[in-house]
Amino acid sequence: MCTYIEIDQVPETYAVVLSRPAWLWGAEMGANEHGVCIGNEAVWGREDVCNEEALLGMDLVRLGLERADTAEKALNVIVDLLEKYGQGGNCTEGRMQFSYHNSFLIADKKEAWILETAGKFWAAEKIQEGIRNISNQLSITTKIDREHPDLRKYAKQKGWWDGKKEFDFAATYSYLDTARMMTSPGRYCEGYKLLNKHKGNITFETMMKILRDKPSGINMEGEFLTTASMVSVLPPDLSLPCIHFFTGTPDPERSIFKPFIFVPHISQLLDTSSPTFDLEDQVKKKPHFKPDRRHPLYQNHQQAWEAILKNEEKAKAMVDIMKKMEKALFQEMDSILQNKHLDMDRMTNLFPQCTKDEIEIYKSNVNS
Repeated sequence: MCTYIEIDQVPETYAVVLSRPAWLWGAEMGANEHGVCIGNEAVWGREDVCNEEALLGMDLVRLGLERADTAEKALNVIVDLLEKYGQGGNCTEGRMQFSYHNSFLIADKKEAWILETAGKFWAAEKIQEGIRNISNQLSITTKIDREHPDLRKYAKQKGWWDGKKEFDFAATYSYLDTARMMTSPGRYCEGYKLLNKHKGNITFETMMKILRDKPSGINMEGEFLTTASMVSVLPPDLSLPCIHFFTGTPDPERSIFKPFIFVPHISQLLDTSSPTFDLEDQVKKKPHFKPDRRHPLYQNHQQAWEAILKNEEKAKAMVDIMKKMEKALFQEMDSILQNKHLDMDRMTNLFPQCTKDEIEIYKSNVNS
C-alpha cells in the first residue's frame, strides 16, 4: 500500500534509508543498499495536474529505491509505474489541496539521470560528467536521451509544438523561455551558479555549504522551509562504501549532517522515526485533529532553538558545539574513504549514536 493506492508487489526489494514527510508512505529523497540515490522536486507546466488519488512523486522515489540496483533501472521502475498507475493526489496533509508533477534526480556510482514528468509524459537526460541540478521547474531542453513514446505526438496534438523546430521539452511542456533559463532569478539558476562556482572541486562539504545557502533560496524559509537535507558520496571505486549524510531536521544551517552507511545488522533509527497514528480512527474521523508527528530528534532540535533563539551568545555556543561534532564526523568519513577500512561495530550504530549525541547537545542547552 502506497500513500493512496495499492500496487502490485515485486518478488525482491532492497534496503532503503529515507527522508520523508511523516504522514505519507513515500519519500522526498533517499538511498538504497546498492548506492542508488533519488530526490524529487515539484514542477508545474501546461499539462494539468491530477487531483485524483494515484501515485505521488514521493511514492515513486521510494519505489524506485526499493526495486532498482542501478540509476537507470530506477528510472525504468518510475516510468513504468507512471504509465500503469499515473501520478496524482494531494501532496500535503490536511484540507488544503496541493498537487503537482514531479522531477527526479537519480544517481548511482557510475552515472546520473534527470527525469522530468508532465502527467504520464516524461523526458530523461543522462548525466555522466560535469554538474547538474533540479528545482521547481522543468529543465530538460533539447538533450533528451529517453522519452515517453508519445511525448512529441501529444505536444503536437495540443498545439504546443509545430513538429518542425527542434523539440525543446521544457519550452514545450511549460511556459519557460529556456533561452533565459540560466540567467533568470530563481532556485534553479542560483543552484546552478553555486555548483558551477566549485566545478571540478566539489566535496561533500561543498554540497552542504550550498544546501545551507539562504540568499540563493536553496535553503528555504517561511511556509515552505527546508525541512531536511541529504548529501551522498558515491565513490566510483566499488571497494569503497557509499556514505549518506542526513540532517533529519529543518534548516541545514542549524542542523548537523550525520553519516549513514549500509552495513549488515544495522541498528534501528528510532530517534529519527516519527510516531505512527491510526489515520482511520483519528485524522479522518476528526478533521481538526492534527497529530504531533515529530520524531525525538526533531522535537529536541525545535525545543532547543526556540529556547535560545533570542540569546545570541547561547545560540553561537550551541552552533560551535554542533560544528565541532560535525567536523569530527567528516574527518572520520574521510578516513574511511582514504583507508578503505570500516569498523563494523561502529558502523552498525553510527547514525543512531550520532543522533543521540546531537540530542544531548540540544538538551544540555535547554537545561543550562
